[in-house]
Amino acid sequence: MKRIYVAGSYSADNVITIFDNMRIGMRKGLDVLLAGYSPFVPWFDFHFNLMLQGDEKITLQQYYDYSMAWLEASDAVLVLANSEESKGTQLEIKRAIELGIPVYYDIEKMKEEI
Repeated sequence: MKRIYVAGSYSADNVITIFDNMRIGMRKGLDVLLAGYSPFVPWFDFHFNLMLQGDEKITLQQYYDYSMAWLEASDAVLVLANSEESKGTQLEIKRAIELGIPVYYDIEKMKEEI
């Protein structure tokens, strides 16, 4: 099963837009799964914070490093529409290109090629 890293905007200047970004990203991850691939969906990461106990902390850098490790093990990256301005997404695209991992902006095109 091909591993697809789903990349796109997460952060925003207000919580409503963050929730919208999460909803869009999670839905696209489901689309990838239903298409027969194994998606990595960064928007599900919030669950880690819900499980923290006591003084446990996860840093933003730990999240970045964790996500990047999954990107580096992926067969392709699928970038969500309207995410091109996201700094994180830009870094993910750059890293995928450095590693020769194909980057797609359309799930149908991705399905045709991999």
